[in-house]
Parts: sequence; C-alpha cells; structure tokens
Amino acid sequence: MVEVAKFAELWVPFCRKHCVEPRSPENYFAMKTQAYKGGVPGELMSDHRRVRREYEEFKVRIDSLSSTIRQRSDVYNAKHAGENATWMADGTHWPGTWFEPADNHQRGKHAGIVQVLLNHPSCKPRLGLAASAENPVDFSGVDVRLPMLVYISREKRPGYNHQKKAGAMNVMLRVSALLSNAPFVINFDGDHYVNNSQAFRAPMCFMLDGRGRGGENTAFVQFPQRFDDVDPTDRYANHNRVFFDGTMLSLNGLQGPSYLGTGTMFRRVALYGVEPPRWGAAASQIKAMDIANKFGSSTSFVGTMLDGANQERSITPLAVLDESVAGDLAALTACAYEDGTSWGRDVGWVYNIATEDVVTGFRMHRQGWRSVYASVEPAAFRGTAPINLTERLYQILRWSGGSLEMFFSHSNALLAGRRLHPLQRMFFSHSNALLAGRRLHPLQRVAYLNMSTYPIVTVFIFFYNLFPVMWLISEQYYIQRPFGEYLLYLVAVIAMIHVKWAGITLLDWCRNEQFYMIGSTGVYPTAVLYMALKLVTGKGIYFRLTSKQTAASSGDKFADLYTVRWVPLLIPTIVIMVVNVAAVGVAVGKAAAWGPLTEPGWLAVLGMVFNVWILVLLYPFALGVMGQWGKRPAVLFVAMAMAVAAVAAMYVAFGAPYQAELSGVAASLGKVAAASLTGPSG
Repeated sequence: MVEVAKFAELWVPFCRKHCVEPRSPENYFAMKTQAYKGGVPGELMSDHRRVRREYEEFKVRIDSLSSTIRQRSDVYNAKHAGENATWMADGTHWPGTWFEPADNHQRGKHAGIVQVLLNHPSCKPRLGLAASAENPVDFSGVDVRLPMLVYISREKRPGYNHQKKAGAMNVMLRVSALLSNAPFVINFDGDHYVNNSQAFRAPMCFMLDGRGRGGENTAFVQFPQRFDDVDPTDRYANHNRVFFDGTMLSLNGLQGPSYLGTGTMFRRVALYGVEPPRWGAAASQIKAMDIANKFGSSTSFVGTMLDGANQERSITPLAVLDESVAGDLAALTACAYEDGTSWGRDVGWVYNIATEDVVTGFRMHRQGWRSVYASVEPAAFRGTAPINLTERLYQILRWSGGSLEMFFSHSNALLAGRRLHPLQRMFFSHSNALLAGRRLHPLQRVAYLNMSTYPIVTVFIFFYNLFPVMWLISEQYYIQRPFGEYLLYLVAVIAMIHVKWAGITLLDWCRNEQFYMIGSTGVYPTAVLYMALKLVTGKGIYFRLTSKQTAASSGDKFADLYTVRWVPLLIPTIVIMVVNVAAVGVAVGKAAAWGPLTEPGWLAVLGMVFNVWILVLLYPFALGVMGQWGKRPAVLFVAMAMAVAAVAAMYVAFGAPYQAELSGVAASLGKVAAASLTGPSG
C-alpha cells in the first residue's frame, strides 16, 4: 500500500493532465487505441513513456517485496542479536513477523489495523511543479492533490464468526464515519476497476435531486456489471444483459433494482437502518435507536451519525489522528463491538446469508426507500468474469442457493410485513420482520419473490427435459404442441421489451435462454437439494468463492474457456443431453422404420423437434465439457450425428420388429374383444 501511494503521486496527476480513462494503469496501458481528450497532446507521448516505465518498475517492486523484506530484515536482525523481527523501509518494526506468524499477528488471529497512508487533501487545488531533472513530467498546471487512502483490517479472533464480506463492509462503514463521514459510500469487488471516473456524478445527481422526483428518498444507485476478457460469443452468458439491461432497468418503474453487491453507491444514512425522510427525520430515529443500543457503545461514532443525517452539512475531516481517535477506531474494528447490537440485522449489511447484497437492498425497500438503476457510457466499472464452465456454474449455484436462503429467512418477500405473521412466528426469529413491509410496492414484493423462488420453479424444467424417457418406452407422446398465438405473443414481447426498449441483441437473448436451461438442468436443482438438507439438518450451506480467469498464466487469452474441471454438478445436465440424443436417435429410427408419413413416424418427427430444441439450448454446455475439442464445434456435430445414427440403427434392428409384434398382438386382442362383445350373431 505504501508503494501504491508513492506511484499515485505520479499516476493521478498524469490522469488529470491527459484526461486518462480508464484510471486503472494495467487496463489503460493494455489498450491498443486511445481517444485523446486532454489539452496538451504534444506532451502525451513523452509523458506516456515516462509513466509507463515507472509503472513497470512499480510492478517489479511489488513482485519482489517478499524477497526485499526478507533481505532487509536479515540485515537489521543481524545488527540486533537475537531478534527475529520484520523491519519496514523506514527502519521501524512491523508488529509480529513477516515469515513466522507471532502471537496476535496470525491469519485469523490479530488486532485491528487502521493505517492512514494518505491524509485528506486540502480544500483548494494544489498545482504541481514544472519539469526538471528530478521531475521530468510537467505538472505545473495540474492539480496534484490525492484522495485519502486508508488501510483497514478488522480484528480477527478464533471462535468468532467474522461474517465474511458483510462483516468487512460494516467495519468499513464505521471506520469511514470517523475518518471522513462522507454522505455517499460506493463499493465494488476487488476484481473490478473504475472504467469511467465521471460516472460517480450520476448516482449523486439521482440522490440529490430535490425537484419532487424522490431524490432524498433514494437509498442507493446500482450500476450494471460489465466484464473484460469474455469470449466474443459470450458462451456462458457472462454479460447477462437480459438481467441487467432488461430486468433491473424495468424495476426503475417500481421502487428500483435490487442491490447486486458491487458497483453500488449508497446514501450513508440509509445503511444505518433509518427510514427515508418522508417517513420520519433521520436524526430522531438515530437517537431512538441509540437509546436501544442498536449501534454499539461508541459515542463518537453515534455523533458522526447525527452529523451525517444533516445532508446539507460540509465535510470537515479530522486534522490529525490522535490517540483518542485511534482508540475509538480500535474499538470499532473489534470482534466484540457488534455483540448485543443490531449490526448485521437492522443496521449495515445483513449477516448469515449467502446473498447479503440482495437482502440488504430488500430491507431498505421494505423501509420505504427507493433505488435507481443507472447505466452510463463508457461503463462505470468493469471486472473479470469466470469463463470456465465449472466456475461459472459454481457462481450460479452460490447465487441461487443464497436466493433460496432468502426465501426461508426473515426476509421472505411473501410474508414480510409490518406486523409479525403467524407463520413468521413459527419459522422466523428476527425482529426486523416488524419493519414497515406495507411500504414495499406490491409488484416490488412480487419481483423479490421471483428472485428468491426461481430455483424451485426450474426443478419442473429438469423433469420436463426427461419426458423423452416416457415415450421412448411407452410409445406415447406427452409433449403438447405450442399454440401459434402464444408464439406470436412471445416474439412480440421479446422484440418490443428486450430488443427495442432495453437494446438487447438477439445473441444476448439466445445466450440467456441457453444458460437458463443449463442452470435449470443441473445448478438450480442442486441448490434446492442443498436448501432441503439445510432445513432438515439445520446446518448452513457452504458456497465456495468463484475463481476468476488469470490471463497471465497462459499465452491464450481464452485458455480457461477450454479447461474442464469435472465435478458432480455436471452430471445432471450430461444425463439430460444423453436422454435427448437417444430420443432423437429413436425418433429417426421410427421415421425410417414406419415411414415419416405414417402416424407413428409423424409423431416421432414432432417429438424429435422438442428434443433437438433442448439440445440447441444445451449446446454451450456440450462445448464446455469437450474441453480443448470445444475449439472445433464441427467435432461436436459429427459426434452427435454418429450417436443418433447408432441409436437409430439399433432401433431399426431390434426395436422396430418388437414394436411390430406388439402392434400385431394388440390388433388380435382388439378383434377378440370385439367378437366377445358382439356375440355369435355378430
């Protein structure tokens, strides 16, 4: 972090001088073409070469830190016999040791750390220096102020549930209240970067809009998630544009989109669990909640909350971090600070659920807050997506499992209301079921209900895809022919809403349908099974974090796309594929044996259309399990054609005579039955 702060002294003024976008140096220097928007194009090339050279040296220093610290510490320890300490570059001790964990300085067992690396900038611009021998880049007309940079590491102790991301965000919320108390808080994942620095103004415009458009009642603004290094065909629907640009944008017409965990700007006071201004003054609510000890024992923190409730105030950051403030910060990062409070339930990010983001947004909407979906160009943030099939499925499993947890929790969208429902008394124990549920728009409630139940609904799709097993054995067809009116309605809705209004391309929509089917055949039923086991055993569900691609590990940019990691999660979808390939083969065999114009042959052809459509939807999955062979889709088509031909030949050789014999026996039995009913006289 110290190295980052040093490099920022060069990088940030360079970005301001030449209007650099994106502000991530790794992504900026990787761009092949860059539209220049700065005011001094004649100096761009020389400045670019200088800054890029400094950036490469900066990366070398970062990569060599481990060996550098070891060598430095060995030198210092040799001067101080008997010591085995870690020494910083300024000659001071680092608490504990770098290579051998010491007591109170281990992974999962250490005190809280709040280290201010860059202090608050001054209120007035500070211009840089002209070019010189020591400073080859001319920053004489550039504001060289740097934003505040703070390293926060909360206390960790064995036996405590530190609540993962939600717990870290709550600590950050408390610490930042003492250091800056800024009215807005934005968060995005560690694999995301700022792609458009001007995009920060958009959410503030929404939340500061006082022209009767509900700006003061807006809790957060959600940006869409955009990703780099996704394969050009977006095989596994990583862009997910139907969800972001269709569903989330549509929710702007109700109370707004759900919180998606990254790329979100919050109004700070909304995170404190208070209601929007139209339902009561924030300051009075904070005082009442403070009396009930919902925020903890830190009086200085509660004081910042009361100050933050005044949206018209000017920010007056701390001039110096004295001992009293350091003591307050240590208390706010302690493991035991939240004991007996409402943190993780009615205050801050919600705990004990895999989808803490959706549930946190749901709590705000239930209190009467609004949210806004904002999409800007260029995209505000960009990140890295899992392009490996297995990791993508695990990501969907974590989301769907967390959605089911939401349905079976106190945040159930169907039952959550102002008064505690009898069923809630039976199943749900948390007190925030008493929140103002009737402030939740009825259609917003339906939207959240859909978000938390879709894995259950898709179980029926899984069994529907296994129906060919029934007609392969019984010769009966259970696939209903689609109505022409329904198809026209479906095409019209897709064309008007997704394509025309949301701007979704046909490829995006097709990829969405394909991956929805892939999830419905394997991932969502697995999530339902996990949830059923949790309800029976009472044990929580562990969802592994998603591993993202690492382009540096291979010369092939999309090498991870062709990596197969075999896990049980793949088996259900493979079974569906095998069943439908076999069904196509039997249908071809029937058409060949009986003739395509006969009734059995014609029904077989109709059934085959259904099976082929299922295989088309599972096509990306088939390419994924092929591994390196997935680079050649022709291999897949040849393999499927051979499998279909083999099954058809087996049916013609063995199945058709058997079915003909059964048909003859059935006809004879029909004649005997008719004769017995009519009697001897006919």
